[in-house]
Amino acid sequence: MTATDSPDHPSSSSSPGPATSLYRDTAAVEAAITDMAQALDTLLSARGAHAPLMIGIHTGGVWVAERLHALLGLAEPLGHLDISFYRDDFTRIGMHPRVRPSHLPAAVDDRHIVLVDDVLQSGRTIRAALNVLFDYGRPASVLLAVLAERSGRELPIEPNVVGLHADLAPGEHLKLAGPDPLTLYRGSPPPGGRSGAEDAAP
Repeated sequence: MTATDSPDHPSSSSSPGPATSLYRDTAAVEAAITDMAQALDTLLSARGAHAPLMIGIHTGGVWVAERLHALLGLAEPLGHLDISFYRDDFTRIGMHPRVRPSHLPAAVDDRHIVLVDDVLQSGRTIRAALNVLFDYGRPASVLLAVLAERSGRELPIEPNVVGLHADLAPGEHLKLAGPDPLTLYRGSPPPGGRSGAEDAAP
């Protein structure tokens, strides 16, 4: 999601915009997040990753992470990342990001990290987020959880936990509206313009 208005991540907001249509309603989104929490709990236990540090990517990823954090009952405060200036296509796509400060409540060295985003498509947002994380330290492991993934991966990045799998037409993107309630919309870039997507393009 999310952190920037870029072709990899549609901008997350409380207003879906005129060129969008409902993809999943609030009930479906919340049910998907509940399933994600159960899958994460199982995966973390299997890996012996106790007391993980959960980090959401601004903005939609933070909204999803807040719900997962509560469902899993994690004691460590939730962290959040802004990856606006870390994307490898920053200068090419000419983003005008709304920069938000990153905040990590604890050191990441030797910690098991759960990285959360709202929509994954190209993988460039996740690549940027990993670059940010490794600027802070060297985690023991990083698990990726995304609310929705769709086709169009440009980098070899795959999530460990996925809430929804989206089958969209070329050029379409997903956009998470929130933070309360959360609703997923689908849309197309405006004529002659780029989509406001992050990894929805995520």
